[in-house]
Amino acid sequence: MNENLLEQLNEGQREAVTYCDGPQLVIAGAGSGKTRVLTYKIAYLLEQGMNPWNILALTFTNKAAREMKERIGRLVGQERARYLQMGTFHSVFARILRAEASTIGFQSNFTIYDQSDSRSLVKSIIKEMQLDDKVYKPASVADRISMAKNHLLLPQAYAQSAWATDDARSKRPLVKDIYIRYHERCRQANAMDFDDLLVYTFVLLKNNEDILQKYIERFQYVLVDEYQDTNYAQQSIVVLLTKTHGRVCVVGDDAQSIYSFRGANIDNILDFQKEYGGAKLSKLEQNYRSTQLIVQAANSLIRHNERQIPKDVFSENEHGERVKLKPAYSDKEEAIIVCNDIRRIRRQEQCHYSDFAILYRTNSQSRSFEEQMRKDGIPYRIYGGLSFYQRKEIKDVIAYFRVVANHDDEEALRRIINYPTRGIGNTTVDKIVEVANLHGVSLWTVISQPQLTGLNVSKATLTKLAAFQSLIAGWEQRLATEDAYELGHAIIMESGISKDIYSSSNPDDLSRQENLEEFLGGMQDFVAGRQEEDEAEHIYLPDFLQEVALLTDLDSDSGDADDKVSLMTIHAAKGLEFPTVFVVGLEENIFPSPMCTNSMRELEEERRLLYVAITRAEKHCILTCAQNRWRYGRMEYDTPSRFIRDIDPSLLQVDGGKDEVARTTVKPEYTRRPVQNPRPVATQFVADPKPRLVPIRHEAPRPQSAIGNIGLQEGNVIEHQRFGIGTVIKVEGSGENTKATVEFKNAGTKQLLLKFAKYTIVK
Repeated sequence: MNENLLEQLNEGQREAVTYCDGPQLVIAGAGSGKTRVLTYKIAYLLEQGMNPWNILALTFTNKAAREMKERIGRLVGQERARYLQMGTFHSVFARILRAEASTIGFQSNFTIYDQSDSRSLVKSIIKEMQLDDKVYKPASVADRISMAKNHLLLPQAYAQSAWATDDARSKRPLVKDIYIRYHERCRQANAMDFDDLLVYTFVLLKNNEDILQKYIERFQYVLVDEYQDTNYAQQSIVVLLTKTHGRVCVVGDDAQSIYSFRGANIDNILDFQKEYGGAKLSKLEQNYRSTQLIVQAANSLIRHNERQIPKDVFSENEHGERVKLKPAYSDKEEAIIVCNDIRRIRRQEQCHYSDFAILYRTNSQSRSFEEQMRKDGIPYRIYGGLSFYQRKEIKDVIAYFRVVANHDDEEALRRIINYPTRGIGNTTVDKIVEVANLHGVSLWTVISQPQLTGLNVSKATLTKLAAFQSLIAGWEQRLATEDAYELGHAIIMESGISKDIYSSSNPDDLSRQENLEEFLGGMQDFVAGRQEEDEAEHIYLPDFLQEVALLTDLDSDSGDADDKVSLMTIHAAKGLEFPTVFVVGLEENIFPSPMCTNSMRELEEERRLLYVAITRAEKHCILTCAQNRWRYGRMEYDTPSRFIRDIDPSLLQVDGGKDEVARTTVKPEYTRRPVQNPRPVATQFVADPKPRLVPIRHEAPRPQSAIGNIGLQEGNVIEHQRFGIGTVIKVEGSGENTKATVEFKNAGTKQLLLKFAKYTIVK
């Protein structure tokens, strides 16, 4: 059976499977059959006579462990596969800790806290310590404690470390005390959080030689999947279990290490051969997923990273087409280009919507694509996340808008009456609802006339309700005088939403900030578009709400429920593959993220992220970038991402000719200077901005004013700020009422009121 097993592998895979004499690092290039090698190696070990219970295989997901076990079962029989010690780091170590709980002062029936349990306990401690939860945000503090545990920093060590010094510098000096209390409370409750499962396993093995020897003897061969994603704690445990006998095989790809924000440490895989002197290096270099040109383009990109294990990934699939770059004039045209391509490829190749994926650097970028796909009737799903208009911060803002436009909107009012927190609790809301039902009036009527309706609450609560009513009424008076963007921006600022969202810099809050900025950019785009195309002088908040209501109508599914275009972040796409992949938003300030240009280490991870994105594609890989975007309260001009220049030009087909090619080779200017209010939405809340490397932002060149532009005539080619290149078909009217009908290359035919149109005449 050995020969039958090995005959199903290529030469590189066979070498990786059959080497079992010492520590081994298997570098598995994208699409090279990594899971196949792991499963066949375990089957091979069993065939060589090793007992299944002496093999430990550690994975990152339960799904990966289950699938691997099933495949091994098909190779060697389910009965033998049953006894394999296989699972996630956390599940395997939880079993060990239950067996050895008394040694570390726990009972074997300890509870495991999930993330929400951990955050809830941190929140309680912050409240007990009477700390400001706007400074000590529970989620942010919990994340800080989690990251410390991933570095095996226990409370006392943390208090003496540079981490505590950083906390003090960022005006949160008591994080160390919260950590100490949190640690004590978990022990009192006979509970461990997910990070504790790693920390206590390390402590158990490190401090108890007899127990360590027991598990070294039990786990005679250890295999680790996705080794590039391991953190310091995981790597330390693996070293403890395997350093003596050296029977360890780790599999991964340093070129796909993209999770440092979760604590993953690329040094674990890069330094494996130093940690285990004489370790065997095996390379899986044949890509079975992508065409030859896609693989070559990805290789040419990743070669620019200095810190990596050299490999030459190749494909013997069809030659295929070059990676395409399609520059756009705006994020609106970018979305139109992508949707046009989806329709074209689907028509030409008779394929399914599920064969397409749109990958972006940040969640906020989904908005323009969602809106365009709804207009075009293209079904889609947000993979591993919520649709843009279903995200909490967006729903909160829209709820405010709804109450300002219609103060009798009960659902919207209930959502915002105590957000941000203003001391109007559930008990008060229940009383308001009860009085409203009794008198058959709206909640707003009760809030506006509490004495007349007999609302029985304290004087302090009446004052808070009056302040809330006054806030809404003030915005309501501005409905007919300010456009949708002006009033919307004011509501976000004056309500306290901006202050709440910008009060922290943890990853979740950064995502919320990006979503809020994208939302404001969308509002500006809506106002400008309506003025230009619908000849409306003023666009008010109710107009925008009507548009949003249409965009959030989710009852438009048709056909196969699973036949949808996938939209997702690149991080969420790891491990997936699609016949056609669009990688969008390839501009400086977006990709690479401006937060990742501080160091070469961070920048190289951003390049690896693009490598992961490109290698998701089987047949077609299309990159896009936009010249103009509404950002930070104005239309901005951005240069294409530096990473585009890293791809071998002979492997990149640029749409549109020489002008666009020139745009992609512009080298962005960089300077070290303080950030000057990079986000106007939160300007008043940004304290003590630290100097860091940031790209110089270029505001979009101002197109010539169209008013009085009598030179515009049929046949002219114009460059429009939002729709790109177009040919003028007809000009009619005069003065301020002059209109032009333009056939755009990607956006189709548009009628523009020249009074508001933003364009320049090309010829």
